[in-house]
Amino acid sequence: MKNKDIQFDERFTERLASRGFRLTPQREHVYNVLLQERDHPTAEQVFMRAKKGMPEISMATVYNCLDALVKCRLVREVNLDRVAMHYCPNMGEHFHFFCDVCGGVFDIDFAENGQAGPVKIPQGFQPTGYEISVHGACPKCAEKARAAFLSSTLRSSATEPALSSLKGRRGGRLRQQRTCEH
Repeated sequence: MKNKDIQFDERFTERLASRGFRLTPQREHVYNVLLQERDHPTAEQVFMRAKKGMPEISMATVYNCLDALVKCRLVREVNLDRVAMHYCPNMGEHFHFFCDVCGGVFDIDFAENGQAGPVKIPQGFQPTGYEISVHGACPKCAEKARAAFLSSTLRSSATEPALSSLKGRRGGRLRQQRTCEH
């Protein structure tokens, strides 16, 4: 075992012990699953990944492990409105960007702004933490939307001469049928 792994194990064990939890193979495995892919998985996704390396693990055990990891402040719960809870092992100061198109959740580090926290807090208030979320389109989805828009713009400009010739043949009346593509 490497020196770095020993330090990780000691910190992990200390965090668990400080909240009255003991180190179990299941807790360690679930935590390692979260650290492998930092994509904010749901409990069900953690269960499916954990099952690959520990086939005997149950869904209830995964929920219990996640609950312990949250209570020990090794993992954060990320609430995405009306969908399943997601879990984030990044305990540094950051906020979450939710892609409304693909459903992805991305960590965004707070910019260093010389303040005590990510936002200016009025005098007298004492924050203990931040939960800031931003919604929109991730770079990949935004690029797809931009490409689709350009493609539709090019198609409509290419068909415009044909439409104007139809307009001339129908005495100035042209009905356009609007369709909604989903």
